[in-house]
Formats: sequence, structure tokens, C-alpha cells
Amino acid sequence: MESLVKDNPILLPLNSDRTVYDGFITVQERDFRLRIVLPPDHELKRAKLHCSWQLKHLLHGYEPIVKQRLQQSADLVTFLLELKTVLEVGLKSRPECSSIPPPQYYSQLISEMETLGWNKLLFIDTEFRTLRLKAQDSSGRQHILTIKLKSKHPAEGPECSADLPLPLAITWTPQTTLEQLHNQFLLVLESLTEFWDVLDEIDDNTWILEPEKPSRSDTMRRIAIGNNVSIKVEVDPRHPKMLPECCLLGAEHVEMPAQTMVTPLRNKLNSNMHLWNPDSSVLRNLRDVLEIEFPSPATHEKSDFSTECGICYSYRLEAAIPDQVCNDPRCGQPFHQACLYEWLRALPSSRQSFSTVFGECPYCSKPITVKMSAPSS
Repeated sequence: MESLVKDNPILLPLNSDRTVYDGFITVQERDFRLRIVLPPDHELKRAKLHCSWQLKHLLHGYEPIVKQRLQQSADLVTFLLELKTVLEVGLKSRPECSSIPPPQYYSQLISEMETLGWNKLLFIDTEFRTLRLKAQDSSGRQHILTIKLKSKHPAEGPECSADLPLPLAITWTPQTTLEQLHNQFLLVLESLTEFWDVLDEIDDNTWILEPEKPSRSDTMRRIAIGNNVSIKVEVDPRHPKMLPECCLLGAEHVEMPAQTMVTPLRNKLNSNMHLWNPDSSVLRNLRDVLEIEFPSPATHEKSDFSTECGICYSYRLEAAIPDQVCNDPRCGQPFHQACLYEWLRALPSSRQSFSTVFGECPYCSKPITVKMSAPSS
């Protein structure tokens, strides 16, 4: 008993039989609340351990070890020494548990949430460290701001993130509140409203081949033009209505119908660039410059635009997409460059000149050519 009191001066028996102990054990200058209930015969194997939520969190994953120590320890003093050892290991492996904020941290956080409005809170973790706040821009789009408060909050600024096309820059001082943080986020959203308006118009009125499920941070769209022909546009978030970076993908040969080959479209893009009007929408400008109407969900099915490689039956092959197309207008099957190259090289009827292979389309048997570019050093 003397040893128990000496090592744990704030863990005291609650009855004369000394079967119930309540109080705190101290590890690395931190006190953890617990209660130990022993059976009448003081047998540790049948003892029950009741922990505070902080202690439960710290012991998460160590429960089997604690149970084993409870079964094997000779007496309560020995078990408490073993428990302290486990807690020391837990504190080292979980630095975030090593400092629990003072009560005013929680009261201040709750006060700031009341000012901001609880309706804007989507999530908060059990440690009151990570918050997700919702926000709406002037066009009605919903956004989420994730805030991770640091251990030295508010002296140290939080880590803030959101689904944005640009890095989220937040100004922070120890006096900054959640409401001010949220207002800064709203200003960032408003600065990007025109960018999202541009992309939403494209998404709503064309068939997007890539990305399949665009996020608010995506700046690229690959838009279907015809069967196996598309244009990839990269919109600048800072200047969304300026001429974007464009790349046409598809067949090159002139015997194809006008809207299913790249060369005439590329010529129009180059010759009509001067017609680009920054006051008009990007989609309208693309129509005018390319002199085409884009297929839309109202006029076409997505299945009209074959996008998978005809050899490996996938779209992505590492970083490559199927950009080699059979130039027969009745076929137009796309292939990955590497797939087609290896396929043709394996055929006895194919012939090779340096890095170019001449052979027959795997689908229609019409002549097809592929050049394998040398690997970059």
C-alpha cells in the first residue's frame, strides 16, 4: 500500500476494503483520470479498468497489451507500473496526444462557432482539431473548407485546404477568428467564380471525355468533337476567358470527314486565333474559332465517342491515352501508341523502317502506320 501511494499519490482508495481506486496516474508530467474496481478477493485478473476519454484515446490499439498486463501482473502496484510504460510508448508514437489544450481553447472554439453559425459546420473531430466548414459562392456552388488547428493555436496559424485550382492563401494572426477565416475563404471563392462559370458552361453543353468526374480544382477538359477526335483545353484560373492552351487529338489524314480529322481543325485554330473575344465565353469562342458545333448531351450519346484502346481495352496506359487512330473513316478505332506499335511488330505481314511500323489495322485490316518515339533521357 505504501508503495502504491508513493508512486501514485493522487490515486486513492474509495472504500475500506480497498477494492475501488479512483483518481489520476501521472505520466510525463500529465495526469490521466481512471478508476480501478477489484473483486473482493483482490484478484487482478477479474479487475475492471474505467478510463477517461483522453486515456481511452491514448490507449487505442494497446488494449490487448493492457489486458495481458492485467492478467499477468502480481499486484496492483506492478500493473500500474506496466500501464505507465504503455502510456509512455503511446505518448511517443502520438505526439498530438502529448498536449491537451486548456479549457479556454474549447470554450473559445465553441464561442467562435456560435458567431459563425453552427449551420456552416459539416464536421468536427473528437479532439476539436479538424473542422470542415461549408461555403457557397455567388453562383450557388457548394464548397468545403477544411481547417486543421495546430497544437499552438491560436499563436500558430491553422492548415487550411479546399478543392481549388490555386493554392489557398490565408492571412492569419493570433486574433483571427473562424468567422474571419470563413470570410477570407468566401473572397477566394468569389475571385474564382468566373473560372467555374466558364467550366460549368463547357461541362453542361459538351461531352467531357476527361476527367470523367471533374473536381473544382481541375483546370483541364478534353472535349469530344467527333468520333475519336477531341480537343484538350487548359483554362487559366486567373484569366479564365483568355485563349486557353489547346491540343487537338485524333486522326491527321485528309480523306477523313472534315469534323473527324485534326489537320483542318488545327489550321482553323491557328488562322482564327485573332478572332478570340475575351468578352465572350470560352465555349462560344471555341465554336467560332474552330467553326464547328460541339456534340452535346442533348444531341449525342457518350457512347458515340469511342475512347478505349482497341488492343488493351483501357483508356489510360500509365500516362498515355489512345491517340493513334485508324484513318479509315468507316473504322476510326483509337489505340495507344505503345499497344499499336507492339501489335504491328508481332505481325509477320508488317514491315518496319527505323522506328516506324507499317501494317494493318487490327479492326478493319486497312493500312495503318505508327511511329514509336524514342524514350526521353
